Amino acid sequence: MAITKATGPGSAATSASSATTSAGPKTDSPGGEATALAAFAALAAADLYATAKCPRGTARAAKPLLMPALATYARRSARPGRPPAALLAGLACATAGDTALLWDRHHRALLTGMAAFLGTQLSYTAGMTARLGAVRGLRARPKRAVAAFAAWGAVNAVLAPTLERRLRLPVAGYSLALAAMGAAALGVGGKVATGAVSFIASDALIGLQAAGHEFPSQEVLIMAGYLLGQYLITAGWLEREPS
Repeated sequence: MAITKATGPGSAATSASSATTSAGPKTDSPGGEATALAAFAALAAADLYATAKCPRGTARAAKPLLMPALATYARRSARPGRPPAALLAGLACATAGDTALLWDRHHRALLTGMAAFLGTQLSYTAGMTARLGAVRGLRARPKRAVAAFAAWGAVNAVLAPTLERRLRLPVAGYSLALAAMGAAALGVGGKVATGAVSFIASDALIGLQAAGHEFPSQEVLIMAGYLLGQYLITAGWLEREPS
């Protein structure tokens, strides 16, 4: 086998360039996002199992870690130097909401959780509008926005009389922001829209619960819809985030 030794200024420059490249800063390993997604899936499975056994308390210790794991996946999957700020802000607010609702479901915890998740809805709506083309999509299909807000009005008309008076206004305000997020997601379409529908269905079950309408496995369905919704919104957002 012959070994050719490069000489001359050109080869020296090439060698120097190679050395600089190899010594440069490293990005996340190719499997970094897969590891973060696997962590989210494991935490989700653990939390769903705990929810079935005991919906509140220390058994749900994995719950506050769910959205940080999903946010890690989002950061590692995003294009270098372009993390989806509105998505990450929404997941941060969701972490606060998850923690607030961890211990009980009485009105104080519910109001704190709604305030945190209001931040999620506003962040998502802003990001979908500014980055994902929600307005353009709704201009092309305006009936989707009409349907989202009509559903908000119908659900509130049914649930409001059965809620405690002190909850009616906060629930109406939060659900209006939720409907706006849903409308924006429908304008985006794809996984983002499907995720928003799942998220909204989960919150609708919470609304039924707050109004005293309960049934077996309700807590598990709430959490399953929420987790699926957050994952699909995140995955769809990353696919559509402009370069």
